[in-house]
Amino acid sequence: MPLEWAWVKRQKPVTPPDQGISLAAEGGCCVLLLHGLTGTPTELGYLAHHLRHRGGHTVRVPRLANHGQPIGVLARTTWRQLFDSAHKAFEETRASARTRKAPLVVGGLSLGAVLALMLAAEYPEDVAGVACLSPTLFYDGWNVPWYQKLLPLARYTPLKYFAWLRESEPFGLKDEDLRRRVAGEYNRMSLRESAESEKLGYAHFPVRLFCEMQPMMERCKRLLPEVRSPVLVVQAEQDDMTGPKNAQFISDRVGSSRRELMLLKHSYHLVTVDLERAAVAERLGTFCSSLKAAHA
Repeated sequence: MPLEWAWVKRQKPVTPPDQGISLAAEGGCCVLLLHGLTGTPTELGYLAHHLRHRGGHTVRVPRLANHGQPIGVLARTTWRQLFDSAHKAFEETRASARTRKAPLVVGGLSLGAVLALMLAAEYPEDVAGVACLSPTLFYDGWNVPWYQKLLPLARYTPLKYFAWLRESEPFGLKDEDLRRRVAGEYNRMSLRESAESEKLGYAHFPVRLFCEMQPMMERCKRLLPEVRSPVLVVQAEQDDMTGPKNAQFISDRVGSSRRELMLLKHSYHLVTVDLERAAVAERLGTFCSSLKAAHA
């Protein structure tokens, strides 16, 4: 990830084209899936449709706070705003689960997995299971630049307002065809033009936003013993952003007696869209169906 320096003027919020994915079904679990930081609901679309059409589960993938907005708006997002938007979606999904008398499963990709764990820790009696997909508590993947360890220090300086990380290959993807498509789209994006961000995610990562998320990740680490629900962790062995240490850290510290770990050999960070997405969808579907059977 090359580091770029720029001052982006204050931008006005826009109306996103949608608020995410919502797929209703009868008889299965109610599943809330949360996308990653600077990501979109689309990155969980394959899993959502698989769970709905193969497993009969009701699935919701909300758009998190300020995602799909101009990047200057996203950069000003606080971790509490991000958590509040996930919390609101959780309350709505929980209400639906109670009406249907269905188990509630929360999950997410990357930082979305962190949010899911925090919700599970706060509401242990309501959450039937947690799915952590490429969870992000440490940025320790093989493609993380050496200066990443220094970025938290920027939190205490004005430099965070001017620093941006430009997304670079492999973009979390081992799938070379998909990687080329993403590269083509990202190469057309600039800091001041992010019109496609609501569909594709952002070509830049605000260092200001990275600094803001650090307290949330530390909070999640402290809350792990409070997670009592069954936990499924999906981790790529060659994750370019967040290595297997993340999965092991979670598995070792959650308070759940049921902990499942799925290691992938042919994927990078974006396990929900990469080469093994079908296997991930199958495993998540099996996990959800087992929770439904236990709930019956």
